Amino acid sequence: MLLKGLYAITDELLTPKETILNQVEEALESGIALLQFRDKTATDDEIETLTIHLLHLCRLHNVPFIIDDRPHLAQKIGADGLHIGKDDMPLSDARAIYTKGFIGVSCYGSVRKALEAQDEGADYVAFGSFFPSPTKPHSGIVSIGVLEKAKEALTIPICAIGGINITNIHEIAAYKPDMISVVSAVWDGNIKQNIEQLKQGMNV
Repeated sequence: MLLKGLYAITDELLTPKETILNQVEEALESGIALLQFRDKTATDDEIETLTIHLLHLCRLHNVPFIIDDRPHLAQKIGADGLHIGKDDMPLSDARAIYTKGFIGVSCYGSVRKALEAQDEGADYVAFGSFFPSPTKPHSGIVSIGVLEKAKEALTIPICAIGGINITNIHEIAAYKPDMISVVSAVWDGNIKQNIEQLKQGMNV
């Protein structure tokens, strides 16, 4: 699967369970390239049916569906990808549970961590936050220059995440990461308009 383009991540407050399917459908129709489902509070059983619906929606649009930090659920429903962070679990443990698709790893501002993840079999790595993030206000800010270093050092796709919106996405796009990940910049307000403006900022 192509790991490239505008990468939208759901949010418990901005994409509540009552409206998430309609919101995601609009985002898919508007041209997002990847979708990650992120929910830090519900149990796997509580969201299994919802994630199956989201997977089917993504399949209709030929967009990879990724689940954050839930390898058992990702394996069970046949998600296209899994994303893990530093506090989730080692990549080898995640791969032992989730055998079906690709795995992305958050590396924050560390190219060394990204190289380790690449050596351990990660399919892509994510760096950030690059700007203050409304959905993760306690995320540390990392230098945008890490993208340049990462592109020189790594052979797997690179994702930029954290506080990226229509006013600053061009700064990130200048470093040509494979994927640019957004949360509130997609879901807050007019989804179609947001995505059009984000893609303009990415020159895609």
